[in-house]
Amino acid sequence: MSILFNEINIKNMTVKNRIVMPPMCMYCAADDGKVTPWHILHYATRAVGGAGLIIVEATGVCPEGRISSRDLGLWNDEQIEGMKQLVEAVHANGAKVAVQLNHAGRKCTAEGMSVEAPSPIAFDDESIVPHEMTAEDIDDTVEEFRLAAERAEKAGFDMIEVHAAHGYLLSEFLSPLTNTRTDQYGGSPERRVKTVGKVIDAVKTVWPQDKPICIRVSAEDYQDGGNKAEDIAEMLCMIKEKGIDIIDVSTGGVVPALPNAVKGYQIPHAEIIKNATGMPVIGGGLVTEAEEADDIIASGSTDMVYVGRELLRNPYWPLQATTILGADVKWPSQYERARPRKK
Repeated sequence: MSILFNEINIKNMTVKNRIVMPPMCMYCAADDGKVTPWHILHYATRAVGGAGLIIVEATGVCPEGRISSRDLGLWNDEQIEGMKQLVEAVHANGAKVAVQLNHAGRKCTAEGMSVEAPSPIAFDDESIVPHEMTAEDIDDTVEEFRLAAERAEKAGFDMIEVHAAHGYLLSEFLSPLTNTRTDQYGGSPERRVKTVGKVIDAVKTVWPQDKPICIRVSAEDYQDGGNKAEDIAEMLCMIKEKGIDIIDVSTGGVVPALPNAVKGYQIPHAEIIKNATGMPVIGGGLVTEAEEADDIIASGSTDMVYVGRELLRNPYWPLQATTILGADVKWPSQYERARPRKK
């Protein structure tokens, strides 16, 4: 029997199945960082298509925290209303919705922005050398995450995901490849994870106690001297009691090194982190088949599975998976006439 369509509870959030649409930047906001009609259509369509949890793309906590000039933002109150409309559209079509709060760090390419990072190390030969953050800069960034979380709550999101993966600012603090500081924020794992811990502490002051907080991490840097899943798990164990409820496991992005991306290639990393931390995890990586996703959940490797590119190609992948797996799941009434019937 399929378990991909079993409910899962994370604090007060009940998700109708284990299928997650992960955050994927759409790069279609204006410079003001506001939600557009396209964003609402894009996310609501995946809710209609049956995804249980939708995580909205990387959303800048400040203008210089954007990956590009066309990223969404939650750095001012004027951005709340569009996010609220997006949340309402997703909820109206049966899914839960989270927002990924991000600071791009040294990977910021937004026009006219000052680029900052834990250490003055460029991402590659084509990138500028970032400004090394002072302790005051770090405190300011922590406060920006807090304020963005407060706005996310006003918009009605079910969950916050703190982005500490893919070589953006918080990920840069975690990795010894990008954090060569000698102060309280660099060196040992305890010090490298300190900034992330401060962000979680700050978010908790404004985020409702009964709503979950997720953290996304890169479990493999793919370069000698970088983090591996065991290293990330060690650091997560140091801060999980601060209020992390679920871990979204990805890999790479810290340095230009590329992974050997094969089907399900990040699932083993998620399983290591799940076992080491004792916490629920979301895993994935080029998952395209319903049976594959179901097997991942059935194996106990992860608690939820993210399906990214396939949901871009096919918003109705979850509905189609119900037929493939023989799951007794109600389709939207408007589409019921199209549901394949058993012969």
